[in-house]
Amino acid sequence: MGNLSKFIINKIMGWKVIDPFPVIPKCVLAVAPHTSNWDFVVGKLAYNSLGRQANFLIKAEWFFFPFNIIFSKMGGIPVNRDRKESLTNKLAKEFKVRKWMHLGITPEGTRKPVKEWKKGFYFIALNAKVPILLIGLDYGKKEARVLDMFYPTGNYEVDILNIKDSFKDIEAKKPENFIL
Repeated sequence: MGNLSKFIINKIMGWKVIDPFPVIPKCVLAVAPHTSNWDFVVGKLAYNSLGRQANFLIKAEWFFFPFNIIFSKMGGIPVNRDRKESLTNKLAKEFKVRKWMHLGITPEGTRKPVKEWKKGFYFIALNAKVPILLIGLDYGKKEARVLDMFYPTGNYEVDILNIKDSFKDIEAKKPENFIL
């Protein structure tokens, strides 16, 4: 899968994946900006081109035959928003039982412009005691790259400002939808 992804992302789409992505067994991948459905395609191909598999969250409604098989093989984790258990706690527990887990999350939570990012990616990493790799998808340069490896301190208000600052020079597919 890695060679095919590398061919598609580099040769067909013209993107560069700027390595080194640190090789660590567990992390949350905060991938931004998220302003287009293409972000998933670019992000997934970029990470797979490194020979790595990342999990991602997807609405449980999409997990029906045959898509459930496809999404499961791709690393999809179905999310049922009606459940009583906190998704943050459930995912933090999942990190503790796995030897290797990279969970890709878009902090904005939607492709539309939002002033406040979702807090889940931060608190999943904090509760699981794993770092957050800040991944920028820069459409201006056609580059996917690690911006920083961030360790949450527990002070969300300060940390989120530092996290957002890491993305200040990244150009979104739809720049009008990316608000820092």
